[in-house]
Parts: sequence; structure tokens; C-alpha cells
Amino acid sequence: MHPLETRRPATAEGPLPAAPLDSMPARLDAIPAQRPNPEPANAPTPGASGARGRLARAGRLLPSPTTTPFAFGYAVLLLVTSLYTDYGDPDTVDTLLQASSTDVAHLSTAPVLTIFASALWIAGGIASPYAVVFIFVLAALERRIGGWRTAGVFLLGHVVATLVTEIPVALSVLAGHLPESSLHRLDYGISFGLMATVGALTGLLTPLLRWTTLTVVGALLVEDLLDMTEPLAAWGHPVALLVGVACWPGVRRVRNAAAAS
Repeated sequence: MHPLETRRPATAEGPLPAAPLDSMPARLDAIPAQRPNPEPANAPTPGASGARGRLARAGRLLPSPTTTPFAFGYAVLLLVTSLYTDYGDPDTVDTLLQASSTDVAHLSTAPVLTIFASALWIAGGIASPYAVVFIFVLAALERRIGGWRTAGVFLLGHVVATLVTEIPVALSVLAGHLPESSLHRLDYGISFGLMATVGALTGLLTPLLRWTTLTVVGALLVEDLLDMTEPLAAWGHPVALLVGVACWPGVRRVRNAAAAS
């Protein structure tokens, strides 16, 4: 035996037996199996969740009684008058529209009442393009500058464009260039106020979206001027749009003040 070699002393029982495999605490079958948590039966799919998100964002663009009370209330009022125009007594509807017309005769006798009454109706009904654009544009501007200021922009465009188009008619009749029947004509609707609202809202958009919107709207207005289907409205719409553009400094100050607070 080598001098450094040691021998393990034997015991009476002999060599220690090896531990059986089935007694080891770390058996593989003792480790609990990991199972993935089952998906709930009503779990939304990614596509459905994205669609609901888009619908929710689109819904926020519409007027509501809490966030945009002016736009919402005005939309409800226009809906009521439009339904009455479609389903009410034709003679009564015609009488009301004639009384609401912003012609020279009515403006010279009851200007305030005529201005407000003419804005209670939509030319072409609730399904007209003006009505569809109105719902989104008025609500968008109200979210940025508030209801009272939005009403002021709308009314300013409505009044200025009406006067700019009707005063020349009155002067032309006095000068003998137009017949007296021109003092009595049917003219009502929200288009002048809507154009002013569009013009004011573009001042709060990004430069690309701002000038794209003005270019598209301007092209449509030029087409109306060339067609001259309704001459006074064709001239009144660009005037109202410029009124809204002139409101840019005011609406931007309001927007910046609200962002800073």
C-alpha cells in the first residue's frame, strides 16, 4: 500500500448502500407541471379591440351634452326643425321659412329676429353636406375655445356675410338696377356661420392640415362662384370664411391660455 493511501475502515454492515432513485426528493414527477392560464371565454381579440378603439375615438368627435353643450344643443334644434320641414304642414313650413328669410325686406323691419330665425333651418335638410360638416366642425371648435366663443364666431360670420350680400341688393334696388322683387327672396340656413367656423378652426390646426383644408374649401367656393347657381350665397360663403380666418389671433390666444392653465 502506498504510504499516502488510506483505507476506509470497514463496518460490520459492510459498504454503505446507494440511495434508491425513487426516494430522491428531486424527482422529476414531483415538480408540478406548468400550465398556461386559460384565456377567458369573452377575451377580446386584438382586431375587435382596435375596432372598438377607433369607434371610441370617432365618437369623441361628435358633439355631446357634457363636453360640447352648444354644438350638441344646436344640432338637436336643427334636427327638430329639419324634421318639421320634412313632415310638418307644408303651408305652415313655407310661412315660417318666408318669415325667417334674411332678405332686405325682413332685415329692414326686424333685423335681430330675422338673423336668429334664419339660423334655425338647414337648406337642404339634415342630410345635406352642410349639416354633416356642421356637426363635426362646430364641436371641434367648441372643444378648443369653449361654447360661448364658438357661438360668437358662428354668429359673426352669419351676420357679416348676410349684410355684405344683402346691402348691395338694397342699393341696387334703390338705384334702379334691380327690380323691387329682389327685396323679397328666400334666404335662410347655417352655411355662412359654418364657413366662419371652418375658417376659425383651421387656425388651430397644424400647417399642413390647415392649408390643405383651406385649399379644398376654397376650390369648392370658387366652383360655386363660377356656377353662380345662387349668386348671393356664392359670394357670402368666401366672405364668411375670411371672417373666420380673421378670428385666428383670438382663437389662438384662447387655446394657448387654456393650454397654459
